[in-house]
Amino acid sequence: MNMQAVYNIAEICAQHGITDVVLSPGSRSAPLTLAFARHPSLTVRVVPDERAAAFIGLGIAQAQRRAVALVCTSGTAGLNYAPAVAEAFFQHVPLVVFTADRPPEWIDQLDGQTIRQRNLYGAHAKGEFEFPVDTSAADAKWHSARIVNEAINLAQAAPAGPVQVNVPLREPFYPKAGEEIRYEKDVKIIREVPSLTVRAGSDLPDLFSALKRKHQVTIVVGQIGHKPQLVAALQKVSKNLSIPVIGDAISNLEIDAAQGMPAFISHHDISLAGLGAPRKLELRPHLLITLGNSLISKALKLFLREANPASHWHLQPVGVAPDTFRSLTHLVRTDPTKLLERWAEAVPQPRSAYFTAWQQAEVKAVDFLKNFFSDGTQPFNEFSAFRHALAALPGTTALHLANSMAVRYANILGIPPGRQIEVFANRGTSGIDGCNSTAVGAALAQPHRPVVLLTGDVAFFYDRNAFWHNYPTPNLRVVLFNNHGGGIFRIIDGPRQQPELDEFFETRQLLTAENTARDFGLRYFSVASFDELEAALPVFFAAEGGAALLEVMTDSKTNAAFFEDYRAAVKAAF
Repeated sequence: MNMQAVYNIAEICAQHGITDVVLSPGSRSAPLTLAFARHPSLTVRVVPDERAAAFIGLGIAQAQRRAVALVCTSGTAGLNYAPAVAEAFFQHVPLVVFTADRPPEWIDQLDGQTIRQRNLYGAHAKGEFEFPVDTSAADAKWHSARIVNEAINLAQAAPAGPVQVNVPLREPFYPKAGEEIRYEKDVKIIREVPSLTVRAGSDLPDLFSALKRKHQVTIVVGQIGHKPQLVAALQKVSKNLSIPVIGDAISNLEIDAAQGMPAFISHHDISLAGLGAPRKLELRPHLLITLGNSLISKALKLFLREANPASHWHLQPVGVAPDTFRSLTHLVRTDPTKLLERWAEAVPQPRSAYFTAWQQAEVKAVDFLKNFFSDGTQPFNEFSAFRHALAALPGTTALHLANSMAVRYANILGIPPGRQIEVFANRGTSGIDGCNSTAVGAALAQPHRPVVLLTGDVAFFYDRNAFWHNYPTPNLRVVLFNNHGGGIFRIIDGPRQQPELDEFFETRQLLTAENTARDFGLRYFSVASFDELEAALPVFFAAEGGAALLEVMTDSKTNAAFFEDYRAAVKAAF
């Protein structure tokens, strides 16, 4: 079989600016593997476990803010990409997934490693392309190049996301001994020029007029990557127009606080949990403006759904419009940064009572945290330990928060301001299945930046194969809060009231991470008290020494009791 069209896939990727490829070994994928591995412009990493490989690719793509190629063999290998593909779809991360396949005549014929691979990811991929099985004809070769170009352009076009290219391959597909792989430099390249329309044109003055007429306006920012221009525009709008701006930890609004920016509303999980109905009524917006993706805070989501604002504008240039709070009235197809920058030019307005009410709630929440954790009699528990670890983060850290309690603790406590900490979390699907791997991908992509993962034991042990590769990650630090089970189920209402809690929800396990750390060459620290934790943190986070894992041992029942104390204190304080 003539493999030139297959070899050209690597050249097309390189010419489109793709620099990183993550592949898992296999036989059917050999032509793809060799094409990528021998290309001089590509960095190719081998990760044996496809599920981990895909999340590592996701982490690299997030850190580099460009597409990453994934390559796997035929059969169930591609199915193992599915969790990361779904996460990438909802987080708008560009992945180009090349799944090697058996030729079509052998599908459903009981041949080994053969499944139905066309449209493997269904509604969770932006698109699916079938590479020609025979590219000997000139038109077929042109078709194959066109398909790869279309796939890469689609993956990177807004909203970005994953795209599958299924590549059926007939034997023989290994080159002969000594045979060189040649890349055609004049291979067909199709480049997509982004739309030049970034705002709603004549609708903008009408929107601004409506904005000025509203008395209680709130801006809520969902998950979004670090965008300094956007943060600056939000700061100016908040200050000039007296509009509270609310953002979760994953909204990345705190990152520029050292540059004199006022605090945004980031402790709403506390204030909204503590305030009674009359006070909440004062905070209800008449106009809600949203941008970004998902929120962590259930308290905020419920508050906004109950608030039922008269108008709700969602700012989003392209893509499916979410109506998370059941109040959407206007989908504004615009670049949020550019629109907010225009609004920021308005004549400053006097500080409103509404704005002041939100600011007072924020100040009270921050003061509450300081007072609550100042009690030296508290038992050793993971909430307090998490607070210590968060406070010790090095500057410029890429902070990865695992799902379950880690991301919730961070959202309650807030991200330390003034340290240029950027927050990542797999909140597209909110699964635990790739939290380690995504952080590993970030560490590989940005070797000179501290990458810290804060995670629980279930998420950590579920994804241990994230460390099963041969690439150094000296900048990676993993803080593992091990309560020997799914501790979140002792905290959330529902499962904690059930007699089956211990066996069927919490799922007790006796593992520690010491063997995992030894297997994968991570420096290992274990602590079980505040004194041990405080002594370990400076050594653990020190730049020298290499990749490290800090295991914080706590008791699940103690953690649950302490969190109940926290909840009761919130109610009493507000």
